[in-house]
Amino acid sequence: MPRIVLEDLTDPQHVGFLRDYTHLKDVQLRARREPAEGLFLAEGVEVIRRALAAGHVPRSFLLSRARYSDLVNVLPEDATVFVAPVEAFAELTGVDLHRGAIASMQRPPVRSVASLLASLPPGPSRLVVLEDIVDHTNIGAIFRSVAAFGVDGVVVSPRCADPLYRRSVRVSMGTVLHLPWARAGSWPGDLTLLREAGFTVAALALSDDSVDLGSFAAPDRLALLLGTEGDGLSRRAVSGADVVVRIPMDPRVDSLNVAAASAVALWETRRA
Repeated sequence: MPRIVLEDLTDPQHVGFLRDYTHLKDVQLRARREPAEGLFLAEGVEVIRRALAAGHVPRSFLLSRARYSDLVNVLPEDATVFVAPVEAFAELTGVDLHRGAIASMQRPPVRSVASLLASLPPGPSRLVVLEDIVDHTNIGAIFRSVAAFGVDGVVVSPRCADPLYRRSVRVSMGTVLHLPWARAGSWPGDLTLLREAGFTVAALALSDDSVDLGSFAAPDRLALLLGTEGDGLSRRAVSGADVVVRIPMDPRVDSLNVAAASAVALWETRRA
């Protein structure tokens, strides 16, 4: 295994590999760079383990000595592994990676909604559809709930934040790395593809005709549609749904955080 021990992470000999880990604090830059350069980052020992177990292909690993010992048995034989003092990570990355473990992985191709639907088995199924959610923490938390409640896949709108962004992956505890998800090419037009595949699209929103989630009889094939932080679902998205549902709550509170709302709704509509 080409393990490279570095005291100086600015060593120009390795700048090509180490560039994957630079400027992590610049969210906008990383959000552009990572898809364009075909990579994503997995941070933390357990997330790296899950990325490898899910079949993701590593570009390189940046590990402290302690975390190298934790991962040595699962690292691919041909992996490029940089081992450096954890206190040196901040100089390279711009953030405090106190977990001492981060890996650059090859980004898989973006999946279409049609491809995701074709991969689903016939019969009862659950999907979550996200419109324009921009907070990476919320994306990660929703994917964690999706995994916890046995949902079959996720569809994200064209303007939704990247589920493979480092913070999303970390907050999801790596579940995003094995869950099937797709990015819509037409919005909200791709909701039609869901209905053609037999899904009832249920929009989680406040409206005069919304159905109390507790009394909603969830169909066998259900796609739960959730909207962006603050404004919620757009009118176009709601109009593309088959039914509008709401979470009953104290009238002094008008809504829940979208990640919390997803957990409640997924529990209420879980398959028997």
